[in-house]
Amino acid sequence: MSESTSYSYANPKPGIVAAIRDGEFVDMRPHPYGSNAVFTGLIEGEAGQVRVIYKPQRGEAPLWDFPPGTLYLRECAAFELSLALGWEMVPFTVARDGPYGVGAVQIYVEHNPAETYFTLRNEHRTDLQRMALFDALTNNADRKGSHCLRDETGWLWGIDHGLMFNEDYKLRTVIWDFEGEQIPDDMLSDLQDLRPRVEDGADCAVTMSSFLLKEEVEALRDRLDVLLEERIFPVAGLGRNVPWPPL
Repeated sequence: MSESTSYSYANPKPGIVAAIRDGEFVDMRPHPYGSNAVFTGLIEGEAGQVRVIYKPQRGEAPLWDFPPGTLYLRECAAFELSLALGWEMVPFTVARDGPYGVGAVQIYVEHNPAETYFTLRNEHRTDLQRMALFDALTNNADRKGSHCLRDETGWLWGIDHGLMFNEDYKLRTVIWDFEGEQIPDDMLSDLQDLRPRVEDGADCAVTMSSFLLKEEVEALRDRLDVLLEERIFPVAGLGRNVPWPPL
């Protein structure tokens, strides 16, 4: 159990889910930061209006080390994997059409933007351990401090998951607080429960395959096996281990 107590952004009410999946985009405005096109705004459905983040595929900047046009799919894969683990640290995310074409649509987490990993690290040890493991499992190449949010109930969330699941080692994160420490038993148990579900043909593997390349799903399984065998948090190696800028 995390130090926090809310799952509302990962498991929203059915009316909110329906709005995000099928509602009409209204009042969409460009987000001023980032190298890719990002919009904040509202989606309107029968349950009312829902504030969302929209990341269209056509606004993704080309990268040499990720297949073009796949970042929005990785956002969706991150949400589904978080849900499969039972950790629910990624806000509800779907792939759907929008004003600028297909992209990832994620429910917006109401939070204080002045709070980041760097201000939260001392009081959210368990939450951040879980996030560090999630990043190791997904091979997150871009865990900045501002990608850690605390909602109005105190629950910790991770956002911006487009640079994940590469089959080559890419782990870059600001969360190295626990390197070399033993993985807590409850988190290790969650990883063990996930293992049969990522076998070829199993439910989580099928879900991941709808967003990722076959080789990337295999690499996910390999990273899970390493974590289960070593039972420790990854240790930073040579080279670049922290994203730039870190915030």
